[in-house]
Amino acid sequence: MLLLAIDTSGKHGSIALARCGPDDACEVIEVAPLLGGTFSAELIPQIAALLAKHGFSKADIDAFAVVSGPGSFTGLRIGLAAIKALAEVLAKPIAAVSLLEAVASAVNSRGRVLAALDGGRNEVFVGEYEVGSEGTRIIRERLFARSEWLESAVDATIATADNSLAEAARAKGLHVVEVERPGSEAIAKLGWRKIAHGETVSTEALEANYTGRSEAELFVKGS
Repeated sequence: MLLLAIDTSGKHGSIALARCGPDDACEVIEVAPLLGGTFSAELIPQIAALLAKHGFSKADIDAFAVVSGPGSFTGLRIGLAAIKALAEVLAKPIAAVSLLEAVASAVNSRGRVLAALDGGRNEVFVGEYEVGSEGTRIIRERLFARSEWLESAVDATIATADNSLAEAARAKGLHVVEVERPGSEAIAKLGWRKIAHGETVSTEALEANYTGRSEAELFVKGS
């Protein structure tokens, strides 16, 4: 099964093309970078170029995975709109992946994991998960003030791609694992696992939720 994964949640993004299944295995064929500020102009041409490079057309895509938040409103909107359009035309399944879940899944630890990402404005996006052999189960995802986000971190592993958050957690004596910011390769693998287990979303339901900020920055549903 050919899967296309998109991450446009940050300053820069990427596209991954992967061959997945029939089990949870997912082999990434190639990852193509997307430069910040060019998502709206370059996303569709880059998808077409990546497919053509490997002898595929859009009709060969069997499934999609996309970051649904948290992140840049503009970037996420562009990525979600592209996936909506392609999935609707091709009638293929979509997996919406939380960037926080991708951070938590990058940790080898088992048990309770708090994934943290800088939310700007002295705020932190925090996802609480239970990580086990069967995968990562969400408990809740919330937005905290930077001064408060560690209050619920007792007896948890902190996973973050932000060095300043890692240092703040270490200063409290907490167990911290710093990870690379997940890109579309990680999104492809997580997305395929969701699709293989029936955790898909319709084009109508594919969206990211607002936190209520004036800049309309996005967070994930369920926060």
